[in-house]
Amino acid sequence: MNVHATPNVKGYGISVEPLKGRIAIYRGDTLLAESRNAKVMYETRLPPAIYVPREDLCVEPSPETGLQTFCPFKGTATYHDISLPQERLINSIWAYEDTLPESAAIQGYIGFMPDTATRIDLGDNQLRQPDDGNISGPLIDWLMRGASEIDTADTFTKVLAEKMLEHGISIQRLSILVWSLHPLIAGKHYIWEKGAAEISTNTPSYEIHDHPAYTNSPLRHVANGLGGVRQRLNDDSSYDSFPIIEDLRAKGATDYVAMPLQFSDGRTNVLTLTCDHPDGFTIENLGLVFECSSVIARFYEVFMQRENAQVLLETYVGKRTGARVLGGEIRRGDGDDIDAAIMFCDLRNSTALEEQLGRNDYITVLNSFFETVSDVVHNHDGEVLKFIGDAVLAVFPAGDNAPQARSNAQRSAVEIVEKLAELRNQDKDHYCDCSIGVAYGRVTYGNVGSRERLDFTVVGQAANVAARLGEYSKTVGHRIVVSQDIEPACKQAIPLGAIKLHNVSQPVPSFAMTTGADAILDAQEPAHDPQQAAH
Repeated sequence: MNVHATPNVKGYGISVEPLKGRIAIYRGDTLLAESRNAKVMYETRLPPAIYVPREDLCVEPSPETGLQTFCPFKGTATYHDISLPQERLINSIWAYEDTLPESAAIQGYIGFMPDTATRIDLGDNQLRQPDDGNISGPLIDWLMRGASEIDTADTFTKVLAEKMLEHGISIQRLSILVWSLHPLIAGKHYIWEKGAAEISTNTPSYEIHDHPAYTNSPLRHVANGLGGVRQRLNDDSSYDSFPIIEDLRAKGATDYVAMPLQFSDGRTNVLTLTCDHPDGFTIENLGLVFECSSVIARFYEVFMQRENAQVLLETYVGKRTGARVLGGEIRRGDGDDIDAAIMFCDLRNSTALEEQLGRNDYITVLNSFFETVSDVVHNHDGEVLKFIGDAVLAVFPAGDNAPQARSNAQRSAVEIVEKLAELRNQDKDHYCDCSIGVAYGRVTYGNVGSRERLDFTVVGQAANVAARLGEYSKTVGHRIVVSQDIEPACKQAIPLGAIKLHNVSQPVPSFAMTTGADAILDAQEPAHDPQQAAH
């Protein structure tokens, strides 16, 4: 009977052993190094690595290059080029100039990249074959089986820390810094601390890159690709490379490591671990985390990609629309017929403003206008569907409460005019005014476009009428003109009669609305812009 043997289970290991007699390292016929004091390092998952004292090199190494890599039990490796008669070998040798205690035996020794040497004469030495076995236990079992069921990064961080503790890794604190794609926040920083009931989640803005707490931290060091950080904290003479080290020591920490978490797009995120065991982290513990780091990174990448997709969709198409797209409405023709109030809000005199202010200042005014309109619309349960040139298209879905949708649109229009007047009073040099059209009716809310390029929008007579009423308002001295479907929600409305609108077959009974800010804006209105009126 054919029975599969149970594979042996071993922890991560590292050992350094001396080699006997003379060894020589060649590239072709060129002797790179010759030594009687060489050593070999055996490390889990890696081939044996030969190290020779720096003085036994037979070629002159270059100054340190910019490349650095990090190992949690050797330290940060620096690299050198070597020049041969026919070639220059880039980053071909490395050294750990300040090794961690576990690897003190290779302090001041030189290692060779695998493709640097073409032949190694080991003399009477025989390198043993690696016998790594398998690393397993609660942490890996969870990563392989249970972690995929977790749907939030906060929960994942909490359980990750718990599984490390269960695996025997003495962590006092664990943190994950992951970068995001968001117009306002640079990323998220998840922090687990032993004894705390909840995960602490910070969302730093882009100013983090200039903040001393970040610029003087291991997080920046690792995120900038400068290698990882390992520092023992239970030695009073330890040099504190970063301000946070002393804070952690004061809380009883004995060992600290920060290592990179690489995303598939090249971004470098950061995992930090703080130990509270008197002897600090073991090689086996850190080796396990180091081996699992690529898997851990993929989980956070999935969380962030999901979050980024939601943020980007909400940023570019709005919260309701973004939710529909994420929900699977991604084909041309997907959508619903809904009753809604539609608002079309246009920046008045934009041509004259751009000429008067110049492009940069005009963009500042335009962004202020968009932000004002968007905030008001969102505060009244509407959604900005898109910015069209210098105009805003917003929708107020009726659901089962049509009067409320009409009222929300009407109140939004009035508040927008009043908010713009406030901004005008704050900055006399930037005149910012608007024309608003509002209509109500049945529209199709969904995807239109080509097979490869879609737009989520509203299509229907109400949308056309709202846009035309906004244009019409510029010609009659009113900032807000609404259709008779909106008028019942208005507190003050001036009948304008049935208006013939461009490309609308039947005249539309319409009303003008007045606001308390009209007199202020009228008194400050610049010269008439005929191009804007034509628009």
